[in-house]
Amino acid sequence: MPMYQPELGVGGGGQVLDVETAVKDGILGGGGFICEGGTAEKLDLKEMVEELENIEVPSVFICPISLEPMRDPVTLCTGQTYERSNIMKWFSLGHITCPTTMQELWDDSITPNNTLHQLIHSWFSQKYLAMKKRSEDVQGRALELLDALKKVKGQARVRALKELRHVVALNSSTKNTVEDNGGLALISSLLGPFTSHAVGSEAIGILVNLDLDAESRRNLVQPAKISLMVDMLNEGSTDTKINCTRLIQTLLDGDDCGADTVSGLSLVVGLLRLIKEKQHPNGVLAGLRLLKALCSQEQVKNSIVSIGAIPQLVEILPNFSPESLELALHVLDSVSSLSDGRVALKDCPKTIPNLVKLLMRVSESCTQLALSILWAVCKLAPEECASQAVEAGLAAKLLLVIQSGCNPVLKQRSAELLKLCSLNYTATLFISKCKLTRTIQ
Repeated sequence: MPMYQPELGVGGGGQVLDVETAVKDGILGGGGFICEGGTAEKLDLKEMVEELENIEVPSVFICPISLEPMRDPVTLCTGQTYERSNIMKWFSLGHITCPTTMQELWDDSITPNNTLHQLIHSWFSQKYLAMKKRSEDVQGRALELLDALKKVKGQARVRALKELRHVVALNSSTKNTVEDNGGLALISSLLGPFTSHAVGSEAIGILVNLDLDAESRRNLVQPAKISLMVDMLNEGSTDTKINCTRLIQTLLDGDDCGADTVSGLSLVVGLLRLIKEKQHPNGVLAGLRLLKALCSQEQVKNSIVSIGAIPQLVEILPNFSPESLELALHVLDSVSSLSDGRVALKDCPKTIPNLVKLLMRVSESCTQLALSILWAVCKLAPEECASQAVEAGLAAKLLLVIQSGCNPVLKQRSAELLKLCSLNYTATLFISKCKLTRTIQ
């Protein structure tokens, strides 16, 4: 929040801001802060400040010490105003100056600024009551839309869902209204084998923002509904693809849906398409998170290999964010447990160079996963892969891991891989590639 800096008078003393004049002149956004009928006095200022934490507050209401709205403003002899608790803490530290002007105080008394306190209370009351009214209006509209969804069809249903999705996203309290009034069951019932993608897209866009109960989860894991989500994951807009992925992930995280329920070639293909859309990082992260969860299924790992996804994932590894990178490495590490997966990794020319670059570069977890994949590949064809790995700088990286403070398991794996490379590479050239000859000796 911005700090209010009053103009300094002659001699460096701070001028007292006439807040009543400021309100009348529009400095604080105009008059009308005092609620009629004394309503403002019945509202707790602390609660209102907390509820309105994201609202822009006039700078004159901000304590120059904490940069937070004042609840008990007091004024010093210099004319500067502070939150009482903040200025008292300042004094308790042994200071005898004004924090803003740094003038030495000739009078250590503090005076409650009742006028400013009333203005702060009235301003927050007005904003708080307006917010509550908007919230009540939105909740009422949500109930109307739920009632309309029971009756309308076609484009009218799409429009009602679109508006409901908007009001749910607009106000967090509306989520509770929808959940408490049968909205979960109603919206879930709209998904099925004959649901249009227009209806499905809006319905899923609502469901991903609600807290699904056990009944809704059981309803949504029906094969026909899962099939609809997978279809939209492959054919919908990017926003729809992300929402479908998030919803399937939510169902997978529950106790009512196992990975085998949602695993399938079409789902894997849809996720890989989403992951490759580099301009949508949220989609990449959601897609990789779900793909990692599904890799517990042998069927999914075989699908990843069979559709040629390994070279595609390896190729785009350098483009991933750290969080996405770790998920992608988990996926590749999972498929390296398959013989066909190891062959696919070995045959991809980018596998070894890209993985070597990741060692000791992102995180210990990423280093461990990259080493696990490199070990699986190099052990498959030691003579062929050792040469590529050392040329890519693996030896020096492994020595760096061994000398670091990594966990002992990681160091042991590095030593084993280093030994494997040295046994399958010309000794003299191997040492020169290490660039750490003295360490090796």
